[in-house]
Amino acid sequence: MAEVSLKSFIPESFPLSTADITGQIGLLWELIKVPFVVPLLRVAVYMGLVMSMIVSAERLYMLIVVLFVKLFMKKPENRYKWEPLQEDVEIGDSAFPMVLVQIPMYNEKEDMIEKECIRRANKGVNIRYQTRETRRGYKAGNLKEGMKHDYIKECEYVAIFDADFRPEPDFLRRSIPFLMHNPELALAQARWKFVNSDECLSTRMQEMSLDYHFTVEQEVGSSTHAFFGFNDQQRLIYVGKQLESGRICSHGWKYIGKILKNWNVKSELPSTFKAYRSQQHRWSCGPANLFRKMAIDIVRNKKVSLWKKVYVIYNFFFVRRIMVHMFNFFFYNVIFPLTVFVPEVDVPKWGTIYIPFILTTLSSFGTPRSFHLLFYWILFENVMAFHRTKATIIGLLEGKRANEWVVTKKLGDAFKNKSNTESEAQGESPAKRVRFKLGDGILLHELELAMFLYVCGFYDFLYGRNNYFIYMFLQAIAFTIVGFGYVGTIIPM
Repeated sequence: MAEVSLKSFIPESFPLSTADITGQIGLLWELIKVPFVVPLLRVAVYMGLVMSMIVSAERLYMLIVVLFVKLFMKKPENRYKWEPLQEDVEIGDSAFPMVLVQIPMYNEKEDMIEKECIRRANKGVNIRYQTRETRRGYKAGNLKEGMKHDYIKECEYVAIFDADFRPEPDFLRRSIPFLMHNPELALAQARWKFVNSDECLSTRMQEMSLDYHFTVEQEVGSSTHAFFGFNDQQRLIYVGKQLESGRICSHGWKYIGKILKNWNVKSELPSTFKAYRSQQHRWSCGPANLFRKMAIDIVRNKKVSLWKKVYVIYNFFFVRRIMVHMFNFFFYNVIFPLTVFVPEVDVPKWGTIYIPFILTTLSSFGTPRSFHLLFYWILFENVMAFHRTKATIIGLLEGKRANEWVVTKKLGDAFKNKSNTESEAQGESPAKRVRFKLGDGILLHELELAMFLYVCGFYDFLYGRNNYFIYMFLQAIAFTIVGFGYVGTIIPM
């Protein structure tokens, strides 16, 4: 067999012996750029622009629905029948419907919880502490297991809360009448109100993302009675309509995302970046994996209208749960920066400036008080798009971490109060109690992306014409900050 050497692939005008290595690399780049790199990068740009228009159209659709609801539709409290629960002095609490309150838990202090349940039961409170052998189905499995007990037959409704939620004392009195007097409704879901949104810049930006979800996405799903995403527990379900696999929409029943003004449940945001990454992995991987498993069943379901099938597969899953993450990461952090090395590939400003500005402005609709943080939020969301894209791909391919369930750790008031007390005892202000150890929590992939963006930025600064290096440097700084772990509340060593 003839010997094959590197010279076989390099023209004679490209000598291996030359000392000008830079010239060799430049010549090789020119040889492969026009026939290979330019067409591939141009296709990638076109695909990114198409995805940009799809995401923009979806955001515009949701905004139109929300505006229509605000301007022309009655508020939920006026749209549905509601009468206050009537107390009966003679029969007491028996006049009220029986409500099962479920609080699914994992990794909590079991002994403490069991003792608290026993203490309250001894005082006459109807409370049960129950466990199961396996974690199959995770939180949904806990809820399903809890519905198998005999006492369920006595209950008309189920109220579900996470362990860290803090419902108001009159939560049930205000909300149960909607399900009682409107038989077409099967579920009512409250909105989150964050008790620690001002703890740090990370929690403020999380609040912006979630407020958009509640104000826009959930409003659209609620107003059109389309498929919707269950939030982490703060909802009421009518038992008679809940037991059939929980598929409320697929059985033709309706749900409402917010039935009363200020119908909120206090909750806590993950203030450490590790906890937030874990939460976002679960929230991104789960829907993608569910789409993989449920898409065919949804298409075949004869009880779901064609419009709702299109809505859940295209709008709910494909655009909002899959495409938007990949678009934000690949287009703005990979494809667009690469174009600075290939001036033959032009990215129109409407795709890099105007549409992103409109999308971001629309996304800040839910949190007007944080509009001045829009700049930081853009950079932070582009970093998080990297994590969400990884999680989405894992879910779609059902990778190794597809079924991973890591409980989101919240610091709570106990940690903050303890830290403040210890700091004051040592004569330190709470603001100075945290010490960050370099090397703790370093994220190499984020630092690698930061280096890539720095290189692209410097090249554009030296040879570019559109001043894109400004964005690239800012985004690189954001990746660097996250890569070194300077995000969120840092727990003292």
